[in-house]
Amino acid sequence: MHELWDQIQETHAWLSRQWPGKPQVGLILGTGLGGLAEQIQVELAVPYSQIPHFPRSTAPSHAGKLICGTLHGASVIALEGRFHYYEGYSLQQVTFPVRLMQSMRAATLIVTGAVGGINTQYQLGDIVIVEDHISLMPDNPLRGINDDRLGPRFPDMSRPYDRQLIRRAKDIALELAISAHTGVLVAVPGPNLETRAEYRMLKAMGADVVGMSTVPEVIVAAHAGMRTVAFSVVTDICLPDALEPVDIPRIIQVAGEGGRRLEQILARLLRTISAEHSG
Repeated sequence: MHELWDQIQETHAWLSRQWPGKPQVGLILGTGLGGLAEQIQVELAVPYSQIPHFPRSTAPSHAGKLICGTLHGASVIALEGRFHYYEGYSLQQVTFPVRLMQSMRAATLIVTGAVGGINTQYQLGDIVIVEDHISLMPDNPLRGINDDRLGPRFPDMSRPYDRQLIRRAKDIALELAISAHTGVLVAVPGPNLETRAEYRMLKAMGADVVGMSTVPEVIVAAHAGMRTVAFSVVTDICLPDALEPVDIPRIIQVAGEGGRRLEQILARLLRTISAEHSG
């Protein structure tokens, strides 16, 4: 963890030389959801390969760029594409960008991602505001000797998702007449999708959606004292008795369609956050 602190400081110093901004929000854009990045008033855009201590994103549809600028009135530091455990990285590497965002004094983290729908009430393209999660990852990003400069040894997880932001997101979705559920996300390591038996198990555990990201980043955000809101777009329906073979291009297409609706919600939410800071 002491080595992690040094890496964060080095990356922070490097980014501060490139961009003098003070971000209010950290933004992680998942599969098929990079359209929001095109709306940012860009002040800095840099490939991950040029950033000290950053891994490289290898997932399909992930551009692999860090973007700094202004989005709907809020100063943001955004990941256009994220890292996953299944790419071979440790969870400490996967969550390193969240550490960087917090070191830059971003107080709020907004996470987006594509998921499989387990809840029978969900349809393709639906938006799910995550209210809680279950981690089935084989590791934890906080494992190891704790560095108190980064956060407490045993961070509380009773409310990892900010209730005020969840309520505001639900209100915005209602105002825009966009279907948005609240649900429980279960995180699995991937990269293979689940079997019928596994979907039955996940549903019995209380999961509404399943994905291969978000949860490690939220754990680190909670450790770092950031307030977090997470959104998932249902890109495939995971009903055990009607399971169809995976179609990755179709998943990316649906993620893009749902992402365009999610962009409308995030636009208003970001304006709310910006107003809070300016007030």
